[in-house]
Amino acid sequence: MKRLEVKGKGAFDFVCSEIASDKSISHRCAMFSLLSDRPSRVRNYLKAEDTLNTLAIVRQLGATVKEEGDEMVITPPESLKEPEDVLDCGNSGTAMRLFCGFLSSLKGHYVLTGDKYLRRRPMKRVVKPLREIGAKMDGREKGNLAPLCIRGESLRAFHYESPIASAQVKSAMILAALRADGVSTYKEPELSRDHTERMLRGMGANIESWDTITVEPLRGPLDPLEISVPADPSSGFFFAVAAAIVPGSRVVIENVTLNPTRIEAYRVLERMGARVELVEKENRYEPIGDIVVSYSGRLKGVEVSERIAWLIDELPALAIAMATAEGESLVRNAAELRVKESDRITCVMQGLRACGIETEEFEDGYRIIGGTLKSAEVDSCGDHRIAMSFAIAGLVADMKISDVACIETSFPNFTVLLSKIAEVKEWK
Repeated sequence: MKRLEVKGKGAFDFVCSEIASDKSISHRCAMFSLLSDRPSRVRNYLKAEDTLNTLAIVRQLGATVKEEGDEMVITPPESLKEPEDVLDCGNSGTAMRLFCGFLSSLKGHYVLTGDKYLRRRPMKRVVKPLREIGAKMDGREKGNLAPLCIRGESLRAFHYESPIASAQVKSAMILAALRADGVSTYKEPELSRDHTERMLRGMGANIESWDTITVEPLRGPLDPLEISVPADPSSGFFFAVAAAIVPGSRVVIENVTLNPTRIEAYRVLERMGARVELVEKENRYEPIGDIVVSYSGRLKGVEVSERIAWLIDELPALAIAMATAEGESLVRNAAELRVKESDRITCVMQGLRACGIETEEFEDGYRIIGGTLKSAEVDSCGDHRIAMSFAIAGLVADMKISDVACIETSFPNFTVLLSKIAEVKEWK
């Protein structure tokens, strides 16, 4: 088991120009390229385990993938083929849930599986609504757990009101709607991350987004992608928290997506007292620019109960900021954290208590009483975001984190970047 030891070096001024490319957008680039009949050209595709697994599945479905410098050229086949083997999504719930929607209307037989962590995650949230419109799907626990078997069928148009705000569920249903037998609508309790709608519209799909999303079925192949994948603000947020909790520090996170549904965590950090500046540079599929975060005194406690879908991935790192803040912080309406790569509520609270921080756990969130982090040994629970969050905590209190190989799934050069502002070594 790979383990990491992190010790802070004090104040830093860091230009972070090598943040991992955005994982959500990279997954979609690979998958959506199959909706065209011409090659898509994708620059800065994330070469992490999760996204490389998605690229491998695209190859299994018949696409040709070539690397030309920093550009990935994905050429779809004349017709998608039935794969000879199972489709391995690795650790990625995004890949599995989106492929459920994509493959459910594609003639053929498909089996989606993943690693031991992904096979524990609930899939009924996409399987159930897809079954209701004609999808033939099965799996363990009556379709709730992978491996999932899909027999592609013709699907009915739908008018679906989701009980949860989830970009993965929404994206799966939008992909299914593209091959349905009429116009479909989708409504969610609050807007979740909207990369799917933005990218598909940019490729020519007829998708309207207001309070309700309306999707017309495809009339033919979409335009190919011509895109440079921006840096991932969720990955950059670890270093934003670092700058906000280490006195005298500043970080510039370059060329990230500034999509409002992806930077809510930075807004929360700003509410806590950090200095945050956004500098927009371009806007095609996504608004792109730099984020500058500076230490501005000890952070203040904060309550977070709205727009949870916009910051669900950043909550573990935000918990580190809350733990160092003055006063009490409260997170509610975040039950979704319990069905991520781990039960992130329990795992993060256990880690913070090991660091001497007082916490209270709820079914849908937690309370953190800010204080002074103490050196500790913390179990990541095999979750990349928890591993990286406690590595950042190591900047203010020496940390030893176990089971950190999972970091490779989303941010392969994280420890290289972290070593520029901290002492990082393997813990044996």
